[in-house]
Amino acid sequence: MTNTIRPLSPSDRAAWEPLWQAYQRFYEVVIPTETTDLTWGRFHEPIEPMHAFGAFDAEGRLVGIVHAIFHRSTWLPQWTCYLQDLYVGGDQRGLGTGAALIDAVADLARAHDAGRLYWMTHESNATARRLYDKIAEKSGFIQYRKAL
Repeated sequence: MTNTIRPLSPSDRAAWEPLWQAYQRFYEVVIPTETTDLTWGRFHEPIEPMHAFGAFDAEGRLVGIVHAIFHRSTWLPQWTCYLQDLYVGGDQRGLGTGAALIDAVADLARAHDAGRLYWMTHESNATARRLYDKIAEKSGFIQYRKAL
């Protein structure tokens, strides 16, 4: 099964929204509608360092999404690309859709002369970790958060 990967356009919002909601359910979070609206707008604002891609099946159905953010780093002279969100619908898992979305972000990062692409997942996300262990190396870092 071959999917088409492309940047999401403003007209893709209705198709993106259910996958974004499913992603939030998976991680047991609720992101306020106002934040979702702001984020969606940022994806389509040329001055923002945020990007969104979608995987579309042969029928044109959006079956997976990925978001990426470029930022500076104190460790590299080039940009760094953070793959923040990756979600693939259940019927597409194990078919290469997730890897294709990661490849699209890697291609974007190379095109922007980024020195690194990185991402995180929850330690309990065994399905995703099997893919990630095949295509990338674990950094060994543990993330901490402090609410502000």
